Amino acid sequence: MKEYSTLDRVDQRILRRLQREGRMTNAELAKAANISPATCHRRTQRLFDEGYIRSVRADISPDKVDRGALVIVGVVLDRSTQESFSAFEAAIRKLPFVLDCHLVAGDFDFFLKIRVKDIADFRSLHGEQLLALPGVRQTRTFFVMKEVVDNAPLDF
Repeated sequence: MKEYSTLDRVDQRILRRLQREGRMTNAELAKAANISPATCHRRTQRLFDEGYIRSVRADISPDKVDRGALVIVGVVLDRSTQESFSAFEAAIRKLPFVLDCHLVAGDFDFFLKIRVKDIADFRSLHGEQLLALPGVRQTRTFFVMKEVVDNAPLDF
């Protein structure tokens, strides 16, 4: 098991800045964190190595790539067993239109976050792919009318 170092104020400043602007150069990040570029590079690399930073990627505007409709889908499986959960999870990972999949407690087993072109696009995916997933007994679909907060930075 990998040991993690504790985050000091400088590490936290680096993480907060990278959350807001992942394209900052090391020099810009060092200046913002009030440390030397060499120290900043070492600390940032350690934050990657220890898993604090999972990845850096572009936040693509869904409308610009014809994925303007956001859909949340609640899924109920026919059985609540580890085998049925595992089979569903393995299958859902293969669907590129699923942005997020969360195992939840309550009335549903999973919640899915899906981006599609429009309602017709979703209807096709739902009928042909989602309902065919292993163990799916029921789905309930929520079309997002307005995204009030989406992918906000972590507060720490």
